[in-house]
Amino acid sequence: MKFAVRSVLLTVVVSAGLVACTSNDASPDPLPPATSAPTVPAAVEKASLSGAKVTDSFGNVDFYTTVDGDTLAEVADTFELSAAKLAQFNGLLAGATLEPGTKLRLIPAPGPAIGAKGPATEDAAGIPTSYQVVDDDTLAGITYRFGITENQLAEANKVPYVHEQGNTYFIRSGHLIQLQKNPVDSRSGTGATVNNSFGQPIFYTTVDGDSFDSLGYKFRSTTEQLLMYNPSLSAGTPIPAGTKVRLIPGELPIDGARGTFTADADGIPLSYTTAAGDTERQVSFRFSLVDIRSANRPLTGTGGTWYEITDPPTGELVPGQTISLALNQPINR
Repeated sequence: MKFAVRSVLLTVVVSAGLVACTSNDASPDPLPPATSAPTVPAAVEKASLSGAKVTDSFGNVDFYTTVDGDTLAEVADTFELSAAKLAQFNGLLAGATLEPGTKLRLIPAPGPAIGAKGPATEDAAGIPTSYQVVDDDTLAGITYRFGITENQLAEANKVPYVHEQGNTYFIRSGHLIQLQKNPVDSRSGTGATVNNSFGQPIFYTTVDGDSFDSLGYKFRSTTEQLLMYNPSLSAGTPIPAGTKVRLIPGELPIDGARGTFTADADGIPLSYTTAAGDTERQVSFRFSLVDIRSANRPLTGTGGTWYEITDPPTGELVPGQTISLALNQPINR
Protein backbone atom coordinates (compact mmCIF):
# COMPACT_ATOMS: atom_id res chain seq x y z
CA MET A 1 0.00 0.00 0.00
CA LYS A 2 1.25 3.49 -0.84
CA PHE A 3 0.55 6.42 1.43
CA ALA A 4 1.31 10.13 1.40
CA VAL A 5 0.98 12.53 4.32
CA ARG A 6 -0.92 15.07 2.24
CA SER A 7 -3.21 12.62 0.42
CA VAL A 8 -6.24 10.69 1.59
CA LEU A 9 -5.15 7.49 3.21
CA LEU A 10 -6.15 4.78 5.63
CA THR A 11 -3.76 3.39 8.20
CA VAL A 12 -4.14 1.24 11.26
CA VAL A 13 -1.90 1.96 14.20
CA VAL A 14 -1.01 -0.03 17.27
CA SER A 15 -1.87 2.10 20.23
CA ALA A 16 -3.79 0.77 23.19
CA GLY A 17 -5.60 -1.59 20.84
CA LEU A 18 -7.16 1.29 18.87
CA VAL A 19 -7.65 1.78 15.15
CA ALA A 20 -7.37 5.19 13.51
CA CYS A 21 -8.09 6.54 10.04
CA THR A 22 -5.69 9.21 8.76
CA SER A 23 -7.13 12.02 6.66
CA ASN A 24 -5.53 14.62 4.40
CA ASP A 25 -3.98 16.44 7.36
CA ALA A 26 -2.42 13.23 8.69
CA SER A 27 -4.79 13.22 11.65
CA PRO A 28 -6.31 9.91 12.71
CA ASP A 29 -10.05 9.44 13.08
CA PRO A 30 -10.93 6.31 15.05
CA LEU A 31 -12.74 3.12 14.19
CA PRO A 32 -14.27 0.82 16.83
CA PRO A 33 -11.98 -1.48 18.87
CA ALA A 34 -11.41 -5.02 17.68
CA THR A 35 -13.37 -8.06 18.66
CA SER A 36 -11.49 -10.69 16.71
CA ALA A 37 -12.99 -14.14 16.47
CA PRO A 38 -10.80 -17.23 16.11
CA THR A 39 -10.05 -18.23 12.55
CA VAL A 40 -9.02 -21.48 10.95
CA PRO A 41 -5.32 -21.85 11.82
CA ALA A 42 -2.70 -22.45 9.18
CA ALA A 43 -1.36 -25.98 8.87
CA VAL A 44 0.84 -26.68 11.88
CA GLU A 45 3.02 -29.74 12.05
CA LYS A 46 1.95 -31.95 14.98
CA ALA A 47 4.27 -34.91 14.50
CA SER A 48 7.46 -35.58 12.56
CA LEU A 49 7.35 -36.56 8.91
CA SER A 50 10.60 -36.99 7.02
CA GLY A 51 9.51 -35.54 3.68
CA ALA A 52 10.51 -32.07 2.42
CA LYS A 53 8.38 -29.15 3.57
CA VAL A 54 7.81 -25.69 2.11
CA THR A 55 6.94 -23.06 4.72
CA ASP A 56 5.69 -19.50 4.49
CA SER A 57 7.20 -16.47 6.23
CA PHE A 58 5.41 -17.37 9.47
CA GLY A 59 6.60 -20.98 9.50
CA ASN A 60 3.28 -22.45 8.37
CA VAL A 61 3.83 -25.54 6.22
CA ASP A 62 2.05 -25.01 2.90
CA PHE A 63 3.48 -28.00 0.98
CA TYR A 64 4.76 -31.43 1.94
CA THR A 65 6.53 -33.94 -0.32
CA THR A 66 5.78 -37.55 0.58
CA VAL A 67 8.28 -40.31 1.24
CA ASP A 68 7.82 -44.06 1.12
CA GLY A 69 5.24 -45.23 3.67
CA ASP A 70 3.36 -41.93 4.06
CA THR A 71 -0.41 -42.21 3.98
CA LEU A 72 -3.10 -39.62 3.33
CA ALA A 73 -4.49 -40.08 6.82
CA GLU A 74 -1.08 -39.77 8.47
CA VAL A 75 -0.18 -36.59 6.59
CA ALA A 76 -3.59 -35.07 7.28
CA ASP A 77 -3.37 -35.87 10.99
CA THR A 78 0.17 -34.51 11.24
CA PHE A 79 -0.80 -31.17 9.80
CA GLU A 80 -4.16 -31.01 11.61
CA LEU A 81 -6.32 -31.43 8.52
CA SER A 82 -9.05 -33.92 7.78
CA ALA A 83 -8.17 -36.56 5.21
CA ALA A 84 -11.13 -35.35 3.14
CA LYS A 85 -9.79 -31.78 3.12
CA LEU A 86 -6.29 -32.90 2.20
CA ALA A 87 -7.70 -35.00 -0.64
CA GLN A 88 -9.81 -32.07 -1.82
CA PHE A 89 -6.86 -29.63 -1.79
CA ASN A 90 -4.93 -32.02 -4.04
CA GLY A 91 -7.66 -33.42 -6.29
CA LEU A 92 -7.28 -36.91 -4.82
CA LEU A 93 -9.85 -39.57 -4.01
CA ALA A 94 -10.49 -40.26 -0.34
CA GLY A 95 -8.17 -43.01 0.83
CA ALA A 96 -5.88 -42.67 -2.19
CA THR A 97 -2.44 -44.29 -1.97
CA LEU A 98 0.38 -41.76 -1.95
CA GLU A 99 3.36 -42.31 -4.19
CA PRO A 100 6.76 -41.23 -2.81
CA GLY A 101 7.71 -37.80 -4.12
CA THR A 102 4.14 -36.50 -4.27
CA LYS A 103 4.02 -32.78 -3.45
CA LEU A 104 0.88 -32.23 -1.40
CA ARG A 105 -0.84 -28.89 -0.86
CA LEU A 106 -1.74 -28.23 2.76
CA ILE A 107 -3.79 -25.15 1.90
CA PRO A 108 -6.72 -24.90 -0.51
CA ALA A 109 -5.98 -25.12 -4.22
CA PRO A 110 -5.47 -21.78 -6.01
CA GLY A 111 -8.53 -19.91 -7.13
CA PRO A 112 -11.66 -18.29 -5.69
CA ALA A 113 -13.10 -19.67 -2.47
CA ILE A 114 -16.13 -18.84 -0.34
CA GLY A 115 -15.38 -15.52 1.36
CA ALA A 116 -12.19 -15.01 -0.69
CA LYS A 117 -12.99 -14.77 -4.40
CA GLY A 118 -10.46 -12.15 -5.45
CA PRO A 119 -7.15 -12.48 -7.32
CA ALA A 120 -3.97 -13.47 -5.48
CA THR A 121 -0.26 -13.57 -6.23
CA GLU A 122 2.22 -16.22 -5.17
CA ASP A 123 5.98 -16.66 -5.25
CA ALA A 124 8.01 -19.22 -7.19
CA ALA A 125 7.48 -21.80 -4.43
CA GLY A 126 3.69 -21.41 -4.59
CA ILE A 127 3.41 -19.45 -1.33
CA PRO A 128 0.59 -16.85 -1.50
CA THR A 129 2.05 -13.34 -1.20
CA SER A 130 -0.75 -10.80 -1.75
CA TYR A 131 -4.49 -10.67 -2.26
CA GLN A 132 -6.97 -8.12 -3.61
CA VAL A 133 -10.19 -7.97 -1.64
CA VAL A 134 -13.50 -8.13 -3.55
CA ASP A 135 -17.12 -7.64 -2.56
CA ASP A 136 -18.53 -10.08 0.01
CA ASP A 137 -15.10 -11.28 1.18
CA THR A 138 -14.72 -12.24 4.84
CA LEU A 139 -11.72 -12.51 7.13
CA ALA A 140 -12.54 -16.17 7.75
CA GLY A 141 -12.57 -16.83 4.02
CA ILE A 142 -9.26 -15.07 3.42
CA THR A 143 -7.42 -16.72 6.30
CA TYR A 144 -8.76 -20.14 5.34
CA ARG A 145 -7.88 -19.82 1.66
CA PHE A 146 -4.28 -18.80 2.38
CA GLY A 147 -3.61 -20.88 5.48
CA ILE A 148 -2.76 -18.08 7.90
CA THR A 149 -4.28 -16.74 11.10
CA GLU A 150 -5.83 -13.33 11.63
CA ASN A 151 -2.87 -12.35 13.80
CA GLN A 152 -0.42 -13.31 11.06
CA LEU A 153 -2.49 -11.39 8.52
CA ALA A 154 -2.36 -8.36 10.79
CA GLU A 155 1.39 -8.67 11.25
CA ALA A 156 2.00 -8.98 7.51
CA ASN A 157 0.17 -5.67 7.07
CA LYS A 158 1.76 -4.00 10.12
CA VAL A 159 -1.54 -3.44 11.89
CA PRO A 160 -2.56 -4.49 15.42
CA TYR A 161 -5.47 -6.59 14.20
CA VAL A 162 -7.67 -6.98 11.14
CA HIS A 163 -11.20 -7.16 12.53
CA GLU A 164 -13.31 -4.30 13.71
CA GLN A 165 -17.01 -3.58 13.72
CA GLY A 166 -18.32 -4.10 10.22
CA ASN A 167 -14.93 -5.14 8.84
CA THR A 168 -14.86 -1.71 7.23
CA TYR A 169 -11.10 -1.23 7.35
CA PHE A 170 -9.56 -4.49 6.27
CA ILE A 171 -12.39 -6.03 4.28
CA ARG A 172 -13.10 -3.40 1.69
CA SER A 173 -13.33 -4.07 -2.02
CA GLY A 174 -10.20 -3.24 -4.00
CA HIS A 175 -7.89 -3.27 -0.97
CA LEU A 176 -4.58 -5.01 -1.75
CA ILE A 177 -3.38 -6.82 1.36
CA GLN A 178 -0.13 -8.61 2.10
CA LEU A 179 -0.10 -12.28 3.05
CA GLN A 180 3.58 -12.60 4.03
CA LYS A 181 6.29 -10.69 5.87
CA ASN A 182 9.46 -9.48 4.21
CA PRO A 183 12.68 -11.02 5.58
CA VAL A 184 14.29 -9.02 8.38
CA ASP A 185 17.76 -9.16 9.91
CA SER A 186 18.05 -11.69 12.74
CA ARG A 187 19.70 -9.00 14.90
CA SER A 188 16.69 -6.71 14.71
CA GLY A 189 14.22 -6.07 17.50
CA THR A 190 16.64 -6.44 20.41
CA GLY A 191 16.94 -2.76 21.30
CA ALA A 192 15.69 -1.07 24.45
CA THR A 193 12.00 -0.16 24.70
CA VAL A 194 10.48 2.58 26.84
CA ASN A 195 6.93 1.80 27.96
CA ASN A 196 4.37 4.13 29.43
CA SER A 197 2.62 3.35 32.71
CA PHE A 198 0.06 1.25 30.82
CA GLY A 199 2.84 -1.03 29.58
CA GLN A 200 2.59 0.20 26.00
CA PRO A 201 5.83 0.81 24.03
CA ILE A 202 6.26 4.46 23.09
CA PHE A 203 9.99 4.61 22.26
CA TYR A 204 12.44 2.08 20.86
CA THR A 205 16.22 2.44 20.53
CA THR A 206 17.45 0.70 17.41
CA VAL A 207 20.27 -1.82 17.07
CA ASP A 208 22.26 -3.02 14.06
CA GLY A 209 19.90 -4.84 11.71
CA ASP A 210 16.79 -2.82 12.52
CA SER A 211 14.76 -1.49 9.59
CA PHE A 212 11.38 0.05 8.90
CA ASP A 213 10.09 -3.45 8.19
CA SER A 214 11.45 -4.97 11.40
CA LEU A 215 10.03 -2.12 13.48
CA GLY A 216 6.74 -2.29 11.61
CA TYR A 217 6.28 -6.02 12.23
CA LYS A 218 7.36 -5.78 15.87
CA PHE A 219 5.33 -2.71 16.83
CA ARG A 220 2.59 -2.96 14.15
CA SER A 221 3.26 0.45 12.63
CA THR A 222 3.61 1.23 8.94
CA THR A 223 6.66 2.94 7.47
CA GLU A 224 4.49 5.98 6.71
CA GLN A 225 3.45 6.25 10.35
CA LEU A 226 7.01 5.91 11.62
CA LEU A 227 8.09 8.67 9.24
CA MET A 228 5.23 10.89 10.48
CA TYR A 229 6.18 10.35 14.11
CA ASN A 230 9.93 10.73 13.42
CA PRO A 231 10.56 13.54 10.90
CA SER A 232 14.33 13.04 11.17
CA LEU A 233 14.06 9.59 9.55
CA SER A 234 14.03 9.14 5.77
CA ALA A 235 12.36 6.44 3.69
CA GLY A 236 14.84 4.25 1.86
CA THR A 237 17.66 5.21 4.25
CA PRO A 238 18.90 2.73 6.87
CA ILE A 239 18.05 3.60 10.46
CA PRO A 240 21.34 4.07 12.37
CA ALA A 241 21.86 1.90 15.45
CA GLY A 242 21.18 3.86 18.63
CA THR A 243 18.33 5.90 17.13
CA LYS A 244 15.49 6.57 19.57
CA VAL A 245 12.35 5.99 17.50
CA ARG A 246 8.98 7.36 18.59
CA LEU A 247 6.22 4.76 18.21
CA ILE A 248 3.20 7.00 18.93
CA PRO A 249 2.04 10.38 17.60
CA GLY A 250 3.07 12.05 20.87
CA GLU A 251 4.22 15.53 19.87
CA LEU A 252 2.19 15.29 16.65
CA PRO A 253 -1.29 16.79 17.25
CA ILE A 254 -4.06 14.80 15.60
CA ASP A 255 -7.76 15.30 15.01
CA GLY A 256 -9.52 14.88 18.34
CA ALA A 257 -6.32 15.35 20.34
CA ARG A 258 -4.83 18.76 19.63
CA GLY A 259 -4.07 19.85 23.19
CA THR A 260 -0.75 20.21 24.99
CA PHE A 261 0.95 17.70 27.29
CA THR A 262 3.72 17.30 29.83
CA ALA A 263 6.22 14.45 30.02
CA ASP A 264 8.92 13.19 32.37
CA ALA A 265 12.66 13.13 31.67
CA ASP A 266 12.27 9.91 29.66
CA GLY A 267 9.59 11.43 27.45
CA ILE A 268 6.75 9.46 29.02
CA PRO A 269 3.55 11.55 28.87
CA LEU A 270 2.20 12.55 32.28
CA SER A 271 -0.66 15.03 31.85
CA TYR A 272 -2.69 16.57 29.07
CA THR A 273 -4.70 19.78 28.71
CA THR A 274 -7.70 19.29 26.46
CA ALA A 275 -8.50 21.41 23.40
CA ALA A 276 -11.81 22.02 21.65
CA GLY A 277 -13.01 18.94 19.79
CA ASP A 278 -10.83 16.48 21.72
CA THR A 279 -12.23 13.01 22.40
CA GLU A 280 -11.28 10.31 24.88
CA ARG A 281 -10.54 7.87 22.06
CA GLN A 282 -8.17 10.14 20.16
CA VAL A 283 -6.32 11.31 23.27
CA SER A 284 -5.85 7.65 24.17
CA PHE A 285 -4.63 6.92 20.65
CA ARG A 286 -2.17 9.82 20.58
CA PHE A 287 -0.46 8.66 23.78
CA SER A 288 -1.07 4.89 23.59
CA LEU A 289 -3.30 4.67 26.65
CA VAL A 290 -5.13 1.44 27.40
CA ASP A 291 -7.67 3.07 29.72
CA ILE A 292 -7.49 6.83 30.17
CA ARG A 293 -10.32 6.73 32.70
CA SER A 294 -8.38 4.57 35.14
CA ALA A 295 -5.93 7.44 35.72
CA ASN A 296 -8.73 9.94 36.30
CA ARG A 297 -11.18 8.38 38.71
CA PRO A 298 -12.89 10.41 41.45
CA LEU A 299 -11.93 9.80 45.07
CA THR A 300 -15.57 9.36 46.04
CA GLY A 301 -18.77 8.32 44.33
CA THR A 302 -19.40 5.79 41.61
CA GLY A 303 -18.66 7.89 38.52
CA GLY A 304 -16.22 6.52 35.97
CA THR A 305 -14.22 9.76 35.73
CA TRP A 306 -14.11 13.20 37.24
CA TYR A 307 -13.44 15.13 34.04
CA GLU A 308 -16.29 16.63 32.04
CA ILE A 309 -17.59 15.36 28.70
CA THR A 310 -19.75 17.53 26.44
CA ASP A 311 -21.00 14.71 24.22
CA PRO A 312 -21.09 11.27 25.93
CA PRO A 313 -21.78 9.23 22.74
CA THR A 314 -18.60 10.55 21.06
CA GLY A 315 -16.59 11.03 24.26
CA GLU A 316 -15.91 14.68 23.38
CA LEU A 317 -14.15 16.43 26.26
CA VAL A 318 -14.71 19.91 27.68
CA PRO A 319 -11.68 21.98 26.60
CA GLY A 320 -9.21 23.40 29.13
CA GLN A 321 -9.18 20.42 31.51
CA THR A 322 -5.88 18.96 32.69
CA ILE A 323 -6.14 15.18 32.93
CA SER A 324 -3.67 12.47 33.81
CA LEU A 325 -2.01 10.27 31.18
CA ALA A 326 -0.22 8.10 33.73
CA LEU A 327 -1.50 5.32 35.96
CA ASN A 328 1.33 5.91 38.41
CA GLN A 329 0.51 9.62 38.68
CA PRO A 330 -3.31 9.71 38.62
CA ILE A 331 -5.37 12.82 39.09
CA ASN A 332 -8.14 11.99 41.56
CA ARG A 333 -10.76 14.56 42.53
